[in-house]
This record gives sequence, structure tokens and C-alpha cells, in this order.
Amino acid sequence: MAVKPASRADKSHAEGIVSSSHLVSPRSVEASEFEFGMIVAWNAFSRWMVRCMAAAGVPDLTVTDVLVLHHVNHRARHKKLADICFVLNYEDTHVVAYALKKLVAAGLLCTDKQGKDVFYLPTDAGEAAVRRYREVREACLVDNLDPQVNPELGELARLLRTMSGLYDQAARAATSL
Repeated sequence: MAVKPASRADKSHAEGIVSSSHLVSPRSVEASEFEFGMIVAWNAFSRWMVRCMAAAGVPDLTVTDVLVLHHVNHRARHKKLADICFVLNYEDTHVVAYALKKLVAAGLLCTDKQGKDVFYLPTDAGEAAVRRYREVREACLVDNLDPQVNPELGELARLLRTMSGLYDQAARAATSL
């Protein structure tokens, strides 16, 4: 029995919802679907963070600025540039250094030099900004989450951290080619 070639509609369904059909592997359509999902989710999340911070009264920050501000506020510990880059998985320290400089100039962070090391810590204004961000986040996002989904979010977070490690390893392998 002859198999009829798949129509364009059948082919796109078999390939999943992806952004780059030429990258779809027959061994894992799901990997391409995952990557497209990450692209869309990252862009939505980035847009959300910037707009949430603007609604909290601090406009004109980039997504990196917002991430750095939150991390420096995390657990009320002084942070060094290298540690911030490591935790946020930024390879280019110049991008984070620029965000730190911008946040210091905006009065949201300050520096504390200890020997050769420069540590960053939030100012009162920086702490107030992240408190307002949290309030906006609670009202606009968390209040709309179905609590039944929370366990699934935890599983998804673990999967994303696992995939991050695989992508980091793949990046090292690609660099050696």
C-alpha cells in the first residue's frame, strides 16, 4: 500500500509547534517544541519583568537591570560582580557591570569596597523598589495562578535547571568543534 505524502498541515503537526522547522530532529520533535516554548516564554517573562518594575515606579530598566536588582536584594547579602554573573548564568561580565553601574547611578544600589573587592548592596530606595515590584507581582500574576498548578511549576523549574545544564554542556562541546 502506497503512503500518501504528508500535506503541509500534516507535516507542521508532526513537527510540533516550532520556530525553526529546519532544526526539527526526527529523534526529538519535543526538543524543538521546548526551545520554541523557551523563546516565547523568555520574551514574555522579560517583557513582564520590565513592565512590572515600571508599574512599581522604576521605569527605564532593562531585563538585566531588573534581574540584577532582585539578585542583589536576595537574602540581604553583599554581592560581587563575579557571583552575580555566576548565579544568573551571564557569561559576559560587561553586561552585568553596566547594569550595576546603571543601578548605582539610579540610587537603587550602592557599593562597599573591602580590600580589592567591590560588593554591591541595595539602598533603601532599591529595597523599596523590589517591595513594590512584589506587590505588583502578587496583584497581577500570583493572584491569577491556580494553586493546583504550583506542584507542576516546581517540576517545570527542576526540568529547566536540568535543561540549562545540558545546554551549557552542549555550548562547551560546540566551542571545541
